[in-house]
Amino acid sequence: MPLTLAPMTDDQLARLRVGLEQSYAENLAEARGLSPEAARVESLAQIGRLLPAGVASPGVLLRVALVDGEEVGWIWLTLPDADRPTMAWIHNIEVHPAHRGRGHARRMIRLAEAELARLGVDRLGLNVFGHNTVAIRLYDSLGFRVTAQQMVKPLPPPR
Repeated sequence: MPLTLAPMTDDQLARLRVGLEQSYAENLAEARGLSPEAARVESLAQIGRLLPAGVASPGVLLRVALVDGEEVGWIWLTLPDADRPTMAWIHNIEVHPAHRGRGHARRMIRLAEAELARLGVDRLGLNVFGHNTVAIRLYDSLGFRVTAQQMVKPLPPPR
């Protein structure tokens, strides 16, 4: 069955946002060494800033991925703006666990790229946590290239 992208509804976002806030907080805690509480606060603040009006937030494309009418995942993009005037940005892409390993994420990105091209956007960027090797391989295979990299080294306690 072919995968399609459909505009997300407020109810869908409310449901999906719960998992997004939690998984983003977990990633922030792991990648930045934040406490779970601090990571949760940061997650809520960032997502709230980027989605101030939910699905009606200006410059935001929220799409659910459907296969034969069944939701298999979703993608969140923003159009070029003052922060990123030359490119659109993938903030999140998720394939629901029962549907992983079937090429849905690849298809979602390809469909998003086509929608962006129709809107006159010619560049697409994203961030990926360094420990997410599955996503890194996918993005690399789709032609994304590293343009910046952050590195962290934990320091031993003083003696």
